[in-house]
Amino acid sequence: MTLKEKLEPLLLKVQKPARYIGGELNSVMKDKNKVETRVALCFPDNYEIGMSHLGLKILYSLINKREDCWAERVYAPWIDFEALMRENDIPLYGLESLDPLTDFDVVGFSLQYELSYTNILNMLDLGGIEPLASVRGNDEPLIIAGGPCAMNPEPLADFIDLFQIGEGEEVMLEMIDLLQQHKKKGWDKRSFLREAAQIPGIYVPSLYDVTYDETGIITSVTPKDGAPEKVTKRIIKDMDKVFYPETFIVPYTETVHDRAVLEVMRGCIRGCRFCQAGFIYRPIRAKTPDTLCRQGKSLCDTTGYDEMSLSSLSTSDHPQVEELLDKMIDYTEAEKVNLSLPSLRVDNFSEELLQKVSRVRKSGLTFAPEAGTQRLRDVINKNVSEEEVMETCRIAFEGGYMSVKLYFMLGLPTETIEDVTGITALGQRIVDMYYSLPTRKKGKAVNVSISVSTFVPKCFTPFQWCAQDTFEQIVEKQKALQHSVTTKKISLSWHEVKTSVLEGVVARGDRRLGKAIYNAWKMGCKFDSWDECFDFEKWKQAIRDAGLTIEFYANRVREENEILPWDHIDVGVSKKFLWREYQKAVNAQVTPNCKENCAGCGANKLIGGGVCIG
Repeated sequence: MTLKEKLEPLLLKVQKPARYIGGELNSVMKDKNKVETRVALCFPDNYEIGMSHLGLKILYSLINKREDCWAERVYAPWIDFEALMRENDIPLYGLESLDPLTDFDVVGFSLQYELSYTNILNMLDLGGIEPLASVRGNDEPLIIAGGPCAMNPEPLADFIDLFQIGEGEEVMLEMIDLLQQHKKKGWDKRSFLREAAQIPGIYVPSLYDVTYDETGIITSVTPKDGAPEKVTKRIIKDMDKVFYPETFIVPYTETVHDRAVLEVMRGCIRGCRFCQAGFIYRPIRAKTPDTLCRQGKSLCDTTGYDEMSLSSLSTSDHPQVEELLDKMIDYTEAEKVNLSLPSLRVDNFSEELLQKVSRVRKSGLTFAPEAGTQRLRDVINKNVSEEEVMETCRIAFEGGYMSVKLYFMLGLPTETIEDVTGITALGQRIVDMYYSLPTRKKGKAVNVSISVSTFVPKCFTPFQWCAQDTFEQIVEKQKALQHSVTTKKISLSWHEVKTSVLEGVVARGDRRLGKAIYNAWKMGCKFDSWDECFDFEKWKQAIRDAGLTIEFYANRVREENEILPWDHIDVGVSKKFLWREYQKAVNAQVTPNCKENCAGCGANKLIGGGVCIG
């Protein structure tokens, strides 16, 4: 009986069987006997989330453009289908061929968030592959990983053969070329890994020895077998010339982002001190409006999508944003395509921009002040004043909008209860301002939606040395926030605290944490970012059984000269610069954005623009 025949009766027993059948429009089918290299691109979450991820869409099309390679997609099966797979001895498989993971040369994972790590182990096990790299045989697939969380690869060092650090379009193809060379001359994984470590942007954890003192602090990271002391991230210099898909796979079932997605630019000029993406993707590189219009038209023509979104860290900072929006809106209006824009910057929102946005967006507007008081916004270098927040909301209300959504964080460094209640106080001032406007629509109620997440310190940010607030401290702040709401015109929501605590542990973990991740998976942990699956008690036990503590990773202040688990990774932004920004944060001093003044982070050297003072 073929796998397809075994699957058919089982799919009638699960939610959303379309997740598991493949065959979607624009999926790539090849003859496996006519390709040299097969790559399984794995997203460690369910189909709806994985199919929405732009990075895997790019790599899927990029690899499949080569006649000698075949890339397939693999997503984590939901709990109902996994149970049936294990009961019926069905291994995890690629959606295109339905072949098990063991048939692939490369099994690659996208690391987008730390709470997906147990899913990686579960997917390997379900695919018939030993999760522990040290136990895997020479003939098992090469296990690789990349993405933003790979900037601190150490928690997964026990499981991943090599990490691709930085942007993957070029380094992925270089790695495949080397892999094919080694396969032709006689495959030895150890020999391949030693040579792969010489490719810029590739980190092989088995080629580094890490030592610790009696308190658990790292004392040394020592490369061996010729591996470099530091691994520098890969970066694409020219966004107009880099590969971008001409088409996307069109799913049978609704996904999180079921639309054409245009990547506008990479990097950000802002320097918000809490934002990892703002530092690890530096420097800023933008596509021209003509390139974006051409790519957007291609995606809509080949998929039939009637919605397109612009993706970047700060689209309104695009150097040609007015021309870009004019061209995009002219096209989308003529073709009856909806244009979706991300959250907007408070400090560069104008009546002209509102007029453009109003042509494509009829619902509420979204802004991110992040903190409720000016002092704390200066601490995090948000470079947004309350006057700008109020003026932006006034422009929106006078332009006919009845609601705004504001994003904030709890637990930011130096935060006080006054800063916390300042969030709802700002919301109240926005409500009061709406009712003071002579142009407001009579009989129409305003809504200010406040969404609050818990701050998690991340590597390669100025706050990488900070202690995260404890669970008890965050709960106390949430209660203070809730009690400070005095009107139904303000709606308040926040994220689950326990998941933020675990994220704080894993985000700054060292490779000793791999044992805790393994323990948690063995105890049944998976889909940890899903509230209905997350089991904090099991995680606490897993961490204790590994001889570790939550407090060591999440709630401890690091010293300036401490060797951090990711110090042998170079993202272009110097550690001296980040420490300088940390000291400015403590003193609530701001740093101008990159467009106003170069702060000397060092990232320009990655694109040959001269070495900044770091």
